[in-house]
Amino acid sequence: MSVPKYRKAAASALVAGLGLSLVACSTKSYDAKTDAGGKVTITVDCQPVGAQKELLKNWNDDVAEFQRQNPNIVIKSVSVGEQCNNPPDFTARLAGGTVTDVFYGYMTDLQQVLDSGQAMDITEFANKDTVPTWDSVDPALKQVFTDSGKLYAVPVKNYSMGLVYNKVLFQQAGLDVNNPPKTWGDVRAAAKKISALGKGISGYSEYSAGNTGGWHFTSLLYSQGGQVLTADGKKADFNNAMGKQVLQNLKDMRYGDNSMGDRQLLQWGDLLTNAGAGKVGMFIGAPDATQAIVSQFQGKFQDWAMAPLPGQDGAAKATLGGGEGYFFKKGLTPEQVKAGLKWIAYQKLTPGKGQFDYVRAKPQNYPVGLPQPLLFANGSDAQKQELDLRKANANVDTANFALFEANPVPIKGEPRNAQAIYAVLDAAMSGVLTNPNANIDALLKTAEDKVNQLLAAEK
Repeated sequence: MSVPKYRKAAASALVAGLGLSLVACSTKSYDAKTDAGGKVTITVDCQPVGAQKELLKNWNDDVAEFQRQNPNIVIKSVSVGEQCNNPPDFTARLAGGTVTDVFYGYMTDLQQVLDSGQAMDITEFANKDTVPTWDSVDPALKQVFTDSGKLYAVPVKNYSMGLVYNKVLFQQAGLDVNNPPKTWGDVRAAAKKISALGKGISGYSEYSAGNTGGWHFTSLLYSQGGQVLTADGKKADFNNAMGKQVLQNLKDMRYGDNSMGDRQLLQWGDLLTNAGAGKVGMFIGAPDATQAIVSQFQGKFQDWAMAPLPGQDGAAKATLGGGEGYFFKKGLTPEQVKAGLKWIAYQKLTPGKGQFDYVRAKPQNYPVGLPQPLLFANGSDAQKQELDLRKANANVDTANFALFEANPVPIKGEPRNAQAIYAVLDAAMSGVLTNPNANIDALLKTAEDKVNQLLAAEK
């Protein structure tokens, strides 16, 4: 997830809400497939919502241009609100059979999509003919959406997490913006100083609902050197000293220092809304979290910088990486699959187009220069093109990400069945953030038992 998210994006995940397409809006799967005039119709979700006027216009402009270049393809855009940044809503749509022909999902969603029986094997269709940059796409990202040698989705975003911090609040609190916290002890000390500014400001803010709490618990656990599951993936592996340290750190800041604010049970948009209003000193997130703060939550990009994820007593042992992609609904014709792949290639995987149209984004106050999405393999043609375009059109101070880029933390992927596990771990996170008498041992034991039951049910 980045912002998502992400959910991200997931993220960059799109903000929740419902919007109407300027092109079309429907969740109906088109039985006609190909009409009498030879046109192929597909529905695609996660169109920007109406409140995101520039992003929505960009999307619709891209649809119009794509259809001009491909007159035999009709794209029916769908805004699905919560699905694109809220895992439970995605699960509900999947269970209800209301996903679009080409539908968005996280890298953690492969198993539940396969379990639903709605995913189509697209292995034979994904190639340079349908996606010209296919050979440049990082093989590791393709593998995330592969099961038993079969490809079920195309990656369109990749991220890793670090410490995002507000430079204005750092300066007001007497902290050095060029020397952000390197350990969780440093984070705690800085959070105390920032929260002392008053005015409803939280020194450090954290998620604890909508699966986002479990998502962040995982990244915090990785920073300690831990893992959510055992190496064989059969048992929970967070009820230990490292898992306890994660929750103890948060409990100490929340109730020992009162540096996390009174409002808890935050989901993705809640935290970023507060950040955009200048009420959050620090949080963990991916680079596109700053993008969301600016483009969706009225924040100022120059206020934010990013550093590597802190570790307990030194550098973090690892950080969480993830991303998102587009699946294809089972039952599509070969023509529909090829049409969907061509659209994804245009909108998500072509330097200079869609999400990589930096020339268009630059004057729109849409941040250009962030160190993501990292979709293309280092040294590949597409990676070089994207990097050159990004540098040429940067409208942000890339120095804000210099520490993050110069001190990379090893990236660890999300556990299998991640969303279901994150939902369980939400309770542990919300427990320590809403109850001053929370028993950390009991919270972790309960979560461990539930995760083990979940894993056992898969066998």
